[in-house]
Amino acid sequence: MRFPARLCLDWRMDQDSISPARAAETPQETPAAQAVPAIDVLNVSKLFGEGQSAVRALDDVSVAIGENAFFTLLGPSGCGKTTLLRLIAGFDHPSAGQILLRGEDISELPPNQRSVNTVFQSYALFPHMTVRQNIGFGPKMLGWDKARIDRTVTDMLALVRMEALADRRTDQISGGQQQRVALARALAPRPKVLLLDEPLSALDYKLRKEMQTELKRLQHETGITFIFVTHDQEEALTMSDRIAVMSAGRILQIGSPREIYLHPRERFVADFIGDTNFLAAEVIEAGGGMARLRLAGGGEAEATVPEGVAATGRVTASVRPEQARLVAPGQGALTGRVAGRVYFGTDTLVTLRLADDSAFTLRVQNSLTDGEPPGEGAEAGIALAPGALQVLRD
Repeated sequence: MRFPARLCLDWRMDQDSISPARAAETPQETPAAQAVPAIDVLNVSKLFGEGQSAVRALDDVSVAIGENAFFTLLGPSGCGKTTLLRLIAGFDHPSAGQILLRGEDISELPPNQRSVNTVFQSYALFPHMTVRQNIGFGPKMLGWDKARIDRTVTDMLALVRMEALADRRTDQISGGQQQRVALARALAPRPKVLLLDEPLSALDYKLRKEMQTELKRLQHETGITFIFVTHDQEEALTMSDRIAVMSAGRILQIGSPREIYLHPRERFVADFIGDTNFLAAEVIEAGGGMARLRLAGGGEAEATVPEGVAATGRVTASVRPEQARLVAPGQGALTGRVAGRVYFGTDTLVTLRLADDSAFTLRVQNSLTDGEPPGEGAEAGIALAPGALQVLRD
């Protein structure tokens, strides 16, 4: 289903020029990034309380989020991601720094004076109103004429595929349907930026997966910037154009899902995104973004070194379980004994105990022809895929 042609035209008339760029860059990442991002967060800090008891929720955060992007703030509870979202929405104001919306400083503007809407975790729908009335509430408060409101509501119902339930009260529909209504209500006033504060967390697994696809479709078809907050790494990898991984009030790394997963710079990022193996190692030689490592678990191996990460002395390296394979004992960079196997249907997780008594986990693809991986107690070698091993900043 494509976005209704009339609404596409109206949207272009209501918004300023929309860049086709689908990436959110920091100035350090791409100097030639678009001149005016949808949202530009400049050296923002946020303190709650005063004096020695003050809590620093955000610590000198800067990030530029481009037009027409699906950008995700990812991190554990308490990392500052929701605080940053609230600052962009206007529910709180920064203690220091600026927040720009298409180049305009909105740091001190109240929420109703920003072209930004929010979809909350609780949806916050009006239970005494119908689906149609909920969607039309925002445009009505903005003083739109009835014909324009009716036209917008009709288009939004089609966008979220809720035409058949338009006249049903929102307390009479399912959780997934309520989520669609909340999205339609937030999109109806045609904001320049849509903020989503963990809106899928209350849904069951299957429905959450379906809504991930729907959210991505809505962002693509409306062409507006979505800023999504989650602690769920799978959600972030599935839906995002770019991801900012946060910890303790700071952004540790920004990149595409592939960059964040395959090339983490920080140990925290590697550990938070997916499963990984950490290997203690000593640098033999380094240069040109590569290093030769002597692994504590035995053997030597080449590793990539991200920009800005020192590769000297003792370091920690990481490799994903699917980027290693079992080989004959004595072959590969490492050797160990099988300590356990867990069957997952499509693959089997095999854990080996290395010479330094550390654990190493591999993800072995199951097939009808390869047979089962070696059993517990068997000795096996571990071969690492080229470029899989990476030095991290601890």
